[in-house]
Amino acid sequence: MIMNRVSFETGLDGALADSIVSAARTGLGDTLRSVVYFTPSAFDVLYARRDLYGSTDGVTEAKSQLVEFERTGFAEGPVRTMIASREDGSDIGRYEFTVRFHENGFVVRIIEGDAGVLFTADDMDVRSFEDAASAITGLLADG
Repeated sequence: MIMNRVSFETGLDGALADSIVSAARTGLGDTLRSVVYFTPSAFDVLYARRDLYGSTDGVTEAKSQLVEFERTGFAEGPVRTMIASREDGSDIGRYEFTVRFHENGFVVRIIEGDAGVLFTADDMDVRSFEDAASAITGLLADG
């Protein structure tokens, strides 16, 4: 179910919301479970697969704890990039996104500036996460 809203708690633009969901659906197809846009102070569920949640309230409640936990990324990302940046040539590069592996699926967190996106998916090829995360990162950077 795509969460059709006139306004978003986060102040997200409707066109950007549609683009984020489209990028995730294109990259992950039917394995996509949910898409959540979040800031340090608010979040909006943009998409939830119909077979997983009974109502809009149910999906919002289910994602609330996950978002609270993943907000740590606003502080964590810059620190990870700083630690990974080395002048001796062993640099692994800028922090891009996080994939959390669970028994029955995955959680992916992308943060760009003061906005982030979480998406959850069933078991699948990790390269698909990179494709979706890369597209969403570009949307957040431009948004």
